[in-house]
Amino acid sequence: MKQTSSTYLNVNGQLIDLAVPQVMGILNVTPDSFYADSRKQVEADIAARAKQILDEGASIIDIGAYSSRPNAEHISAEEEMSRLRNGLEIIRKNHPDAIISVDTFRADVAECCVRDYGVAIINDIAAGEMDQRMFETVARLGVPYIMMHMKGTPQNMQAEPQYENFLKEVFLYFARKVQQLRDLGAKDIILDPGFGFGKTLEHNYELMAHLEEFAIFELPLLVGVSRKSMIYRLLGGTPQEALNGTTVLDTVALLKGADILRVHDVREAVEAVQITEKLKSQWKL
Repeated sequence: MKQTSSTYLNVNGQLIDLAVPQVMGILNVTPDSFYADSRKQVEADIAARAKQILDEGASIIDIGAYSSRPNAEHISAEEEMSRLRNGLEIIRKNHPDAIISVDTFRADVAECCVRDYGVAIINDIAAGEMDQRMFETVARLGVPYIMMHMKGTPQNMQAEPQYENFLKEVFLYFARKVQQLRDLGAKDIILDPGFGFGKTLEHNYELMAHLEEFAIFELPLLVGVSRKSMIYRLLGGTPQEALNGTTVLDTVALLKGADILRVHDVREAVEAVQITEKLKSQWKL
C-alpha cells in the first residue's frame, strides 16, 4: 500500500485534498463512446447526468466530446469544440461551481474550454503526442494536467501493441514527459497509466499488479478501468455487465495508491473509497 503525505490540487483557486481519493464522473457528449449508457447528447440527458455525478458524490465532472475507444472515428477540432460548448454551457447553467475536467488532446480546445468556460483540469489521453503545443499550453494556463500513457492513437492503438520491456517503457515515458512539463513550469501534473490504451489484456493486469510503483514519481495517480475490456474480455460479457469487475479493480487500485478514480458508476466508486479508507485507517493503528 502506498504511503504518501497529503497532496492538494489547485482547481480554479479551490484546493482538492487527495489525502482521501477523489472520484471523477464521466460525461460523454459523444454518439459513439464504447459504453452506450454513457452517451449524452441532448440537453435534458446532459443536465441529468451532471446532476447524477455530483449527487452520487463525485468531486469532478470529466466531459469528453471525442471518443477514444479503439478504432474510434476521428472528428475535427471544430466538431469536438461544438459538442463541448453545448455540454459545458448546460453544466455551467445548472452547476456553476462544479469542478470540470475536459478530456481532449487538442491544445486549442483545451485553451478555449479553460478561457471561456472556467474548466479547471485538462485530461489528455495522448500526453502531448497528438498536439505538440499541448504542454506549452497547459503550462501557460496553469491548470492541473492529467497525462495518460498510450501507444499509438485511438485509431491504431490496439493493433497488436508490442513492447520490449513493458513496464520499463511506461515508466521511462512518464519520466521524460514529467521533466518536459516541469521545464516549462507546469504545476499539478497527474499520471494516468492508460489502462486499455495500446495494451493487451496481459499488459493491463501487469500494470495493475505494479501500480504502487508509480509512487516513485511522487505525483497524483489517476486510474480509469471503468467497464473496460480488461474486465469483460477476461470474464465474458459486455461493458454493460462489467460493473462488478470495475468495482473490484477500483478497490485494488485504491489499495495500491490511486488518488483519483475515473468512472461511469459514481456511487459504487465512492463506496469503494469509503470502505478502503476505513480499512486503511485500521492498518495505521
